[in-house]
Order: sequence, then C-alpha cells, then structure tokens
Amino acid sequence: MNEPMDIESVNKIRFVKKLAKGGMGTVYEAVQYGAEGFQKTMAVKTLLEDCVHDSEFLTMFIGEAKLVADLVHDNIAQVYQLGKYKNSFYIAMEYIHGVNLKEFHDRHIYKNIPIPEELACFIISRICRALAYAHNKRDSKGRCLGVVHRDVSPKNIMISFEGVVKLTDFGIAKARDFMWTQEGEVLYGKVPYMSPEQAAFQETDLRSDIFSLGICLYELLSGKLLYGDAQTMEILQRITQEDCPNIRTLCPNINPKLENIVNKALKKDRRERYQTAQDMCSDLKHYMYDGGYGPTNQVLERYVKTLFPEKIRF
Repeated sequence: MNEPMDIESVNKIRFVKKLAKGGMGTVYEAVQYGAEGFQKTMAVKTLLEDCVHDSEFLTMFIGEAKLVADLVHDNIAQVYQLGKYKNSFYIAMEYIHGVNLKEFHDRHIYKNIPIPEELACFIISRICRALAYAHNKRDSKGRCLGVVHRDVSPKNIMISFEGVVKLTDFGIAKARDFMWTQEGEVLYGKVPYMSPEQAAFQETDLRSDIFSLGICLYELLSGKLLYGDAQTMEILQRITQEDCPNIRTLCPNINPKLENIVNKALKKDRRERYQTAQDMCSDLKHYMYDGGYGPTNQVLERYVKTLFPEKIRF
C-alpha cells in the first residue's frame, strides 16, 4: 500500500446492564456487534447528561480517552474507542469480569477474615507496575508525558477472575498537553486516598500516586482506613498536618521489611518517599519472592473465585 487508506465502518453497540455510576459518567456492560456474527463484550462509559454541556467535564472526559488510548499495559484497563452519539460522547473500553479492590476488602470484613498478606502485596505490586509504565510513558517524539493518575483508590483497582490486577479510571489524570490540571484551584480525587500535597492544593507529581497506593496497602494489611471515618475537612487536616500512624500499631506482627515498605510509601515529605513506582515494586517483589515461591496470577485467581463464587460466569 503506497498511500494511507481509510475504512469507514459502523458497528452496533448494545448496552446490557449498568455497572457503576460516578461523578462524570455511567459505565455499562455492552456488546459490540460486527460483521459475520462478530461479538465483543466491552465496558462503555457514557458522559452524564448534566455534564454534556459543561466544558470542563467534557474536556476531562475526552482527555481521558485520548490519554489512555496509548497506555497499553497488562495492568491498565485498555481503551478501544472514543465515540460520539447524538449530542454526547462515550468511551468503549476493556470489560473486566471481576471485582474492585473495595469489594475485595469489604468481602473480607463481611467474612471477618484478614486479607492474606502475600496477596495484598501482590495486588499492590501489580498497580506499581501500571503506575511505573504510565509515569514513564513518552509520546512519539520521545517526550515524557508526565502522567499522574491522581485518583489511585480501591474503587479504581480491579481484580479479574483470571487473577489479573488492573488500574482503571484516568478520568482526572493529568499529563502534559492532555489535561487541564487546575491544581491550586480545584481539589480532585477521593479525599481519604489523597497525598499531603494533593490535599494541600499543591502541584502533584508521580510521588503523589505512590502515597495513594501506600494508603491502599495500609488498608489491605490492617483492615482499617488510614485516616479513619471522619468528615472531609477533618481528613484533609489530618493528611496535611499529621504524620501517618505506623502500621505496626494495628499489625504488631508485621514483618519489619514490609513495615518499612509501607512507611516509606507514606512519608509525608515526598522527598523521603519512594521516588518511583518501580522502586516500590522492586521492594515488594524482593519481599514476596526472596524466599523462593511467592504469589502469582493463578494463586490470586483461585482465591478470588473462592471468595466470590456467586459472581463467576462459566
């Protein structure tokens, strides 16, 4: 082929059921139909009607699709297409048959059992891999995009019934030339999982995502929210003014190596924190596999299927 060639094709998408609703959009399980009986299950995120005419929300919605389109990694939910229907937009993306990390945690609380330490570390290490990739992503000219997720939290971490862990929802992520950050003016993200700099309306970088992930690890290991169940302003005050409580107060038998990993991820001063997600991932992998055998996708698959037998599709 000597010249670029265009193919125009219309594929039908049918919504099956609603999966979740957030601040900007609703996510549905859907089926895409193609030629000769082709079918593909996917997730489709639609922009809420109230947000369609809000230029800020519209910019963020479109920006998410454009940003994640080129983030192709085993531990990041893949975006397939940004489409337009009537006066609104939708994002077609990878469907993950599984549960999010909050559901995973809540099921353990319901059963009154602790989350196995090795699986907690494994799950977080997979998100470290996702963040390391996103943080280092470069454009076609070799320039670092400067991606910061800004919303690393249990609801945005999925665990599939194949034992694969994926980071989702880059809806408020920032990156050079992609997103309007408004840092210093608007507070984006889920307050209980914010870094001190994020909660203080300061400019964030990749180390902010590491702090948020550290909160997730703390919660999985201890079974408790890092900053407790308080009002928004009280939590913001604790994040910005108080040092993080040492996890040993809730987990007296924690291995000192794992304790150090948690504490380093949660350093209030970002200069003392892990400087890259890859550094945190390396420490977690060394901790998990130093003795030989450690957790795998297959181990997590068996565990999550046992934990949620009612959700498995055959």
